[in-house]
Amino acid sequence: MLVFESLSAGAIAIGIGFLCALLVVGVFALVVWPLTFIDLASVSKEEFDSWAQIVLWSVFAGGSLAGYWCFSGSAFKKTPKRAVLYPPRKHR
Repeated sequence: MLVFESLSAGAIAIGIGFLCALLVVGVFALVVWPLTFIDLASVSKEEFDSWAQIVLWSVFAGGSLAGYWCFSGSAFKKTPKRAVLYPPRKHR
């Protein structure tokens, strides 16, 4: 169950990345393109294909590790407090 939840967190990280990419494309399509007429026709998929797989797998692995850290309870464990030794106080 922990592995499933961790991998689900990785898939959610990929989904959030896609939503961010859609937001950037939407802003470009609504703001930049009508004002500048830059349509990026000279950009091809092959230019970015070499590192796109690395980025996707890295985001998935990072999301999975963050999910494992969170769902395993390691994120919520408190570190033990160090004992502070004070000199004994004398009452008057």
